[in-house]
Amino acid sequence: MSLKAYQNTQKIVENTREAEYRLFGQVTGALISAQRDGLSCGPLAEVVEWNRKIWRYLAADCLDSANRLPDGVRANIISLSLFVTRYSKDVIRNNKPLDPLIEINRNIMQGLQGNG
Repeated sequence: MSLKAYQNTQKIVENTREAEYRLFGQVTGALISAQRDGLSCGPLAEVVEWNRKIWRYLAADCLDSANRLPDGVRANIISLSLFVTRYSKDVIRNNKPLDPLIEINRNIMQGLQGNG
């Protein structure tokens, strides 16, 4: 692989990480706002569902054989996605706090920055 091709690949990877970081920042900010504002019912469900959709997408991506993440990382993301799905139902049905969802997203954001 030439240096130019490697640099182009590196830019794509960095751009993907930055996009994922931004997306997690947006949804985590929405979860924090929902918690702060005491949202309930439909508005809360919309925010929680947005977060759950992101995690479902990540899990689906990790199930794809073309995914280049190490198997252990992929398995962890899938496990987190399953937890997020189950816990999100508890948030909506049983008024559970948003803290665990916010904390998971923050940890992912730290990892995307290379701080995790």
